[in-house]
Amino acid sequence: MYTLAFDTTAAACSIALFNEEQCLDVFRQEMDFGQAETLLPEIDRMLKRHQIEFKQITLLVVCVGPGSFTGVRSSISAARAFGLACPQLEVLGVNAFEAYIRTLAWTPEQIAQVNAVVIETKREDFYYQLFDEHLKPISAPSAANRDDIIAALRQKKITFLGDGVERFLNSKTGLSLHAIIPSQELDIKELALCGLNKYRKKEHNYPKPLYLRAPDVCIKG
Repeated sequence: MYTLAFDTTAAACSIALFNEEQCLDVFRQEMDFGQAETLLPEIDRMLKRHQIEFKQITLLVVCVGPGSFTGVRSSISAARAFGLACPQLEVLGVNAFEAYIRTLAWTPEQIAQVNAVVIETKREDFYYQLFDEHLKPISAPSAANRDDIIAALRQKKITFLGDGVERFLNSKTGLSLHAIIPSQELDIKELALCGLNKYRKKEHNYPKPLYLRAPDVCIKG
C-alpha cells in the first residue's frame, strides 16, 4: 500500500512517499512563497523516480494547518483535487499538532504530565495545544500570546515540543520543565505515519482547514 503525504502550511514544501511503514522518498525545500507551484511537479518527479503511477496510491495525507492562510489553502485544494480526479484515493487530513505529539511516542521518557505543542506563527503570538500523559488532547488548538500560555501551564510538569519552542523559551517562564524538544520544522514522515495510523483505525478525516486566526490582509491604496 502506497501513501503520499505533503505539507505547504509553513515556510517549506514537503513531500513523503511510503510503502506501508517504509519511507521510500522525501522532498523538502524551504520557501516563503511558491509552494503550490513546486508541489505538483515534485510529486510527479518523485513518483517517476520510483516507477509508481498515481493510480497505485491508496492514501493521500495532507497537513491542514495551522500555518499561513495561503499555504493551508494550497495544500487542501491540491488534496481535494487529487481526490476528485482519483475516486479510489482515500484523502485524509492531519493537523500539525497531531503529527508533532506523535513524535513523543518514540521517546516515552520525555512524556510529562502536560505536553505542550507550540508552533511558530512568525508574529507575537503562538499556536499551541496541550496533551496529557497518554498524548490525548486536553485543550483545543488555539492561538494565544506567551503570557496567556504560561498562565495556563503553571504548577504543572511540562514537556515542550514544536517549531515555536525556541522562541517561546528564549526568556524565563517560571514553569516546571520536564523536557524540551525544539524542532526546526514539522517532520513530513511523522505526518505520513500519523495519517496511515488514522486510516487503519478507520478515522477518515476529510481535509478541512485548521484556521486559528484571521488572515493578515491589507487594502492597497
